[in-house]
Amino acid sequence: MRGAVASSGALMRRGLNEVLRVPGAAIPGILAPSIFMLGITSVFGRLTHLDGFPTDRYLSFIVPITLLQAAGFSGAATGVNLARDIEHGWFDRLLVSPVPRWALLGSTLASGALRAVLPITFALVLAFSLGVPFPGAGPLALAVLLALAFSFVAAGWGVAVALRFKTQSAAPLMQAGMFMLILFTPSYAPQALLTGVLADVAAVNPVRHVVAGIRQVFVGDVTWAATWPAIVVLAGLVGVLGSFALWMLERSGR
Repeated sequence: MRGAVASSGALMRRGLNEVLRVPGAAIPGILAPSIFMLGITSVFGRLTHLDGFPTDRYLSFIVPITLLQAAGFSGAATGVNLARDIEHGWFDRLLVSPVPRWALLGSTLASGALRAVLPITFALVLAFSLGVPFPGAGPLALAVLLALAFSFVAAGWGVAVALRFKTQSAAPLMQAGMFMLILFTPSYAPQALLTGVLADVAAVNPVRHVVAGIRQVFVGDVTWAATWPAIVVLAGLVGVLGSFALWMLERSGR
């Protein structure tokens, strides 16, 4: 167990070293969610005039989507980095090492969560500088923790895709999978104002509970009724995608 923990720590440090040594590679994941936040606000900002919209600050309404996108980009980057290691043969060395498969997977997913700290922090600083009210340290910590937990989900998806296709060419699939999972929620408008297929899909998309769990921090009051469904959904998604990624990892060692 000590060896597994030490190996996991070393692999996590390696993931962080990539950010420190090649900071330019982290710029797209930092800027893209923030640019998306500003662009969507400029296009849909007047939706706050509709009856039933829960806030008069559209920027506050869209911040949760920005945080989840930051986590999604980080998860996709984790998958791309793993695919690169597979292409270069470095990952084969890990597979023949005595490190347990669960430790390899856990360190990879954790490095993705750590990578998400930068874009999430940048997006929050930008949002607060543009007038989003500060919700308080406790509620803000809840929002950040939920977003970081979603980065585990995104990293699990990215790792599973990387292990399946074993090439960086699968990067668009890693990104599109998470983007669509976030998009088909009450992301731009409340569920009551959605129509058509988007309303139908958003009503059954479990990620809507994660959006609501983060959104309550910036719009309305923080309640346990909106928090526990987000926790349950995140735990379920991490369990499902993590198990799938671990299964793919076990197959890669055969």
